[in-house]
Amino acid sequence: MNAPARPPEGRVPSLGEDVAQRQEGTPRHKPLIRARGLHVSFVSREATIAAVNGIDLDLDQGEVLCILGESGSGKSVTLRALMRLNPKSKTVMRGELAVAGHDMMALPESKLPALRGKVVSMIFQEPMTALDPVFTIGQQIVETIVRHEGVSKAEARRRALDLLDLVQIPSARMRLDAYPHELSGGLRQRAMIAMAISCRPRLLLADEPTTALDATVQIQVLLLLRRLQKELGMGVVFVTHDLGVAGEIADRVAVMYAGRIVEQGSVSSLLADPLHPYARGLLGATVQPGNRGARLTTIPGAPPDLRLPMTGCAFAPRCPQAGEDCRAGVPAFRYPAPGRKVRCVRVTETA
Repeated sequence: MNAPARPPEGRVPSLGEDVAQRQEGTPRHKPLIRARGLHVSFVSREATIAAVNGIDLDLDQGEVLCILGESGSGKSVTLRALMRLNPKSKTVMRGELAVAGHDMMALPESKLPALRGKVVSMIFQEPMTALDPVFTIGQQIVETIVRHEGVSKAEARRRALDLLDLVQIPSARMRLDAYPHELSGGLRQRAMIAMAISCRPRLLLADEPTTALDATVQIQVLLLLRRLQKELGMGVVFVTHDLGVAGEIADRVAVMYAGRIVEQGSVSSLLADPLHPYARGLLGATVQPGNRGARLTTIPGAPPDLRLPMTGCAFAPRCPQAGEDCRAGVPAFRYPAPGRKVRCVRVTETA
């Protein structure tokens, strides 16, 4: 197979050319993300909050992983840990974490700005607070491209215009000179996506990017993200509490509870047959086609206080199947089917 043609010297490659060159010779078996025993705690004089409690995570190039869970389960903290965005003065991280071959636990603080935006980028939950209100959309995208690509402002502006077209913002040239408050919520989110992919990152992190949008705009943004992910070959980690969103965009799903991954598998197998009681509770509390008029199942109780030490299964106080063996120690993963793993003593492990 012939290698993709490289652009003439001095010309900045297009998104498609850059992705083709980057993927050429990139080992498919090498994970884009590799985390082993990752712990993230927030330490203050009042308390220590164990937000992430020893998770293992892998992501391949071109794969979409969706992290599901209630508010406070550790999803966003995990996402920010991948870029080392949690507050430096209060955050303690332990374990192993590599992103695109970079040891994130050992990388000096001075090297992080070059990594953020170029290798790994993030779409934040609320673009109105993530975008700078005193600069136009175009100025913010241009600044990002100039910083990481080293091109002229004129070339960066041309690429910014192409990006707004790519994310399907109407009247892109006019919107390039608009301020964030002059755009609707859906257009601001699209502008945030354009900025996130402006430097062709290998890894895209999305922290509940559709939560603040109405249902019609939400599905448009999801379809746009999935299309861009396939076209650009990015790995994506998508955080949400909405199982419907996971079903639209994910290849694999990891369910988090109290800072631990309690179930993981392909999106089709996990949503069709959730095995952990917490995952079943999430599915039962979700409105689905065909169950109009039926009463939704609720999960009793509340998530545990992460300031207090936990013994046994963290979900045991809310689980209708819990027994003394659940409280004896943290359950190990069981592997009931190929590609599935569940942290529950009630799940039967296959050979």
